[in-house]
Amino acid sequence: MARSRRGSLVVVGTGITGVNQITLEALAAIETADRLFYIANDPVTEAWLRFRNASAATLSDLYARGKPRHTTYADMAARVVLAVEGGADVCVAVYGHPGIFVQFSHVAIKHLRRRGYAARMLPGVSADGCLFADVGFNPGDYGVQSFEATDFLLHRRRFDPTSALLLWQVGVLGESDLQITRKRRPERLQRLVTSLRRFYPARHPVTLYRSNTFPGQTPTITRVALSRVTGLRISPIATMYVPPLAQRRPAREVLAWLEEGVSRS
Repeated sequence: MARSRRGSLVVVGTGITGVNQITLEALAAIETADRLFYIANDPVTEAWLRFRNASAATLSDLYARGKPRHTTYADMAARVVLAVEGGADVCVAVYGHPGIFVQFSHVAIKHLRRRGYAARMLPGVSADGCLFADVGFNPGDYGVQSFEATDFLLHRRRFDPTSALLLWQVGVLGESDLQITRKRRPERLQRLVTSLRRFYPARHPVTLYRSNTFPGQTPTITRVALSRVTGLRISPIATMYVPPLAQRRPAREVLAWLEEGVSRS
């Protein structure tokens, strides 16, 4: 995008398992920024960011117990925008992928672009990318549908049970406070299980997944029958993978296309 004002923004991701998943493109943005803001989920990544850019400053101080998510995100976006409008080339480094479950990054980029500043996002390693590798399924086989778990229940999302289903943040159903409580809420998990039982049998296998956060760690992968999910203590950042049911009978016309291609090869 054409740059008409001094000051710019690049938002990057630091990956899931720490600094070993930072791309070379993201590293260049981190090192050359006039100002670096970050949200890190571990002290090693935080120390590494501060080493790479002396201007590094956390955005985590904007979190507060009882503070609504939308207020926190708005404050983060405002701080970043103010720095760019002050003429700085700004980089924001966040845990995971900078566009997945990171609302303020989208808000800041859209606002700055409307005002004529250069603003962009670089892709990063995300939790679902790690899940595909660790759990071992190919989203290209049967497709994959992805929902935040509370949103899935709140809006009664429609989905196809013959395709893979991912539900994010199943351990914090209905939580609006980013200072997450560790209180178990089995009744909320039961509500999720009841919703899924409309489509899947009680013994349908599901996987609860949490990626490792440091190199060399082992990811947490719990495979269990759907009906037994309610009794588990689930990490706030766990993702549930629900494998697909048996496939429907294929469309004859499309199947003929594939058979024609095989016959030619």
